[in-house]
Amino acid sequence: MHTLITYIMVFPRRSAFVLVALLLAGVAEALSLTALLPLISIAVGETDDSKIGRFMAQTLEQVGIAPTIDAILLIIVGGMFIKGIILLLTNRQVGYTVAHVATALRLDLIEALLASRWQYYLCQPVGSLANSVATEAYRAANGFEHSVNVLALAIQVVVHAVVALFISWQATLGSLLIGIVLFIALHRLVRATRRAGTKQTHLLRHLLSYLSDVLGSVKSLKAMARDNVADAILHEQSIQLEKATRKEVISRAALLALQEPILAALTASGLYIALVVWNLSLPEVMVMVFLLTRILGLLNKTQRRYQQLTVQESAYWALRTAAEDARAAAERATGTITPTLQQGISLRHVAFDYDRKQIFQDLNIEIPVKSFTAIIGSSGVGKSTLLDLLCGLAEPKSGEILIDGVPLHNIDLRQWRHLIGYVSQDTVLLHDTILSNTLVGAPTLTTEDAERALKQAGAWDFISSFPEGIQTVVGERGGMLSGGQRQRIAIARALAHQPLLLLLDEPTSALDPQSEQLICETLKKLAEDYTIVTVSHQPAVINAADRVFILSDGQADLLTNAPK
Repeated sequence: MHTLITYIMVFPRRSAFVLVALLLAGVAEALSLTALLPLISIAVGETDDSKIGRFMAQTLEQVGIAPTIDAILLIIVGGMFIKGIILLLTNRQVGYTVAHVATALRLDLIEALLASRWQYYLCQPVGSLANSVATEAYRAANGFEHSVNVLALAIQVVVHAVVALFISWQATLGSLLIGIVLFIALHRLVRATRRAGTKQTHLLRHLLSYLSDVLGSVKSLKAMARDNVADAILHEQSIQLEKATRKEVISRAALLALQEPILAALTASGLYIALVVWNLSLPEVMVMVFLLTRILGLLNKTQRRYQQLTVQESAYWALRTAAEDARAAAERATGTITPTLQQGISLRHVAFDYDRKQIFQDLNIEIPVKSFTAIIGSSGVGKSTLLDLLCGLAEPKSGEILIDGVPLHNIDLRQWRHLIGYVSQDTVLLHDTILSNTLVGAPTLTTEDAERALKQAGAWDFISSFPEGIQTVVGERGGMLSGGQRQRIAIARALAHQPLLLLLDEPTSALDPQSEQLICETLKKLAEDYTIVTVSHQPAVINAADRVFILSDGQADLLTNAPK
């Protein structure tokens, strides 16, 4: 019930639209079916002494319609058509709303994740995030549909009960009491379904997280004949997911199987009591039995819808928790100063650590504009962390990072990042064209921007040799290109928006000597117009740099033999 109320509170307008639409459809169905038997009795000339029968006869007389069989049949068919149109519009509204809810949940999670701190993002399994955006958002949206249907069906129960009270309040209250008792007795199956749904959500997260990691390293696993180990783990997780799904299916099937015969027995008992014990007229009995059967049927349908809601609700709460956790880890947004980069960058007495691991103790570095600075040091000394600090992806525990003399924490972080071009250690290209990989969907950039950046990165010559040029598809992760070609496109991507600061993390680590030399020549040329900071172990990069700092013991030393 908590999930049902939460859905309504989170999506009030959408819930109201769907609820009204479902309610209109239910009322139309109730009125058309309730009036069916009295109308037929009138049409065939039989006397219907029930209240509904007398009401229908008076209504036809007031509107001037003769109660002939052809007129009555036309009214019935017309009512069915109207009900069908209402149902069509209702189902369309429900479908649109479910799609909207799924989209809203996806966007909420994506926005929260992208706004979170880098350290938080690093701790999130990619497969789990993909599962949240795809599977959990879809299941949560279906849960919203079921929740609104539960409310609509409950309202229909009330409408039918009000009509039935005019016929026999004793039978109506008795039927409602029986329905509630039946609802409570079968609720154990609903709880079993909820547990199965929660288990499915948990297993799907783990399965897709592990699958994502396996697919990312499948080449290495196959080369070492360890793919069977990964297959065994995936197989076991898939079997557990199947077991959870079976429990859900059994619970749903059991609920349906038990409801039907119990409802039939109650209907038969009610019919016998009305005809034999109470001696009611057949038309009145038929209407009453129909209404009471509908009430019990609607209660059963409400319980089945609620059971379906319990299957999906765990996905909603998992998705909501992920978004709330990401928002709790949001980046700071305190800076308001518009950044410039005309003088240089200074790191003064910077200290930084990851939990208990000290990275920097007293880091001091000066980076003048339009210079080529290389950062070297052993693995784990903090070279990539230094780039994270310059981007604002990490914040120093103490000390200052000054941009043209202004502390970075006082600067608008998003505007500062617009001045940065970043090339990561792992060059990952999209399975798309060179143009798309260069612009990455930026709406303000054009094909001319891509061509300029590709020429600056020294990539235009080999791109021009391709039959489709800039429209060449690079393949999965850029597999159709060489390592040097991929790296040049990555550099062009960083240059496309014309930044002032270019940060590169091991730009030549996976390249052959010839490709490495070409990249270094490109960087030296770019240093005439850009401020470049690169992390590297490669001698070629170090020799090409204007300034070289070596990191050790949490500090940085300027190499005296570095080119000036």
